[in-house]
Amino acid sequence: MVNNDHEMTSGHLHPITGIIAETEEFFSTLGFTVAQGPEKEEEFYNFDALNIPPDHPARDMQDTFWLLPLGKKQLLRTHTSPVQVRFLKKNKPPVRVIAPGRVFRNEATDATHEAQFYQVEALMVDHQVSLAHLKGVLEAYCRHIFGDQVSIRLRPSFFSFVEPGVEVDVSCFKCAGRGCSLCKKTGWIEILGAGLVHPNVLKACDINPEEWQGFAFGLCPDRIAMIRYGIDDIRLLYSGDLRFIKQF
Repeated sequence: MVNNDHEMTSGHLHPITGIIAETEEFFSTLGFTVAQGPEKEEEFYNFDALNIPPDHPARDMQDTFWLLPLGKKQLLRTHTSPVQVRFLKKNKPPVRVIAPGRVFRNEATDATHEAQFYQVEALMVDHQVSLAHLKGVLEAYCRHIFGDQVSIRLRPSFFSFVEPGVEVDVSCFKCAGRGCSLCKKTGWIEILGAGLVHPNVLKACDINPEEWQGFAFGLCPDRIAMIRYGIDDIRLLYSGDLRFIKQF
């Protein structure tokens, strides 16, 4: 980059790129490899193989960018979970993989929502995988990202492709759980959804759920960056405004 005085200035990573790189580096130490998949996806991988029912609202036009001609059942992927299906179709367990990438949702933009954003899907399939394994990995990751003082909690939730499903909160690293504006006086910050891989997902990948189990979770690097750096509007991350980017 060259400024008005024709002096060279060094560049640096965008905050989202930095979070993704840091996430990949962390999970590589746990034996996870990085997998990629297409942004233009097929309905089978984005919905059917993930145990999402045909009448689920996520399939509606107001939530998903369907591509013409509609009869081909192609869309812009709404999450990076299809990558886990594609990977399991080609690679039999045990597997440990993360899938970072851009995803698309047909929704109105505001301070906390964008029509495009990034996700990192994580998947582990092995013998006798439990929620305890999931919690241990997530706790280690959150301490790596937010500091050794944080802890996590799991709350029951529902996602079609996991059973049981959980929402994961991290204790507020700004106020140490006492309550502040960042955590909305609760002491906790919601960061991601997770759970044990649903048996129907394993079956769709020709894997016997009686022999193999797994956990999966999806985190949003955009949200992690907003929490860590105190960014109050997700649209700033995609504005291209150098005055904003130079702060990081």
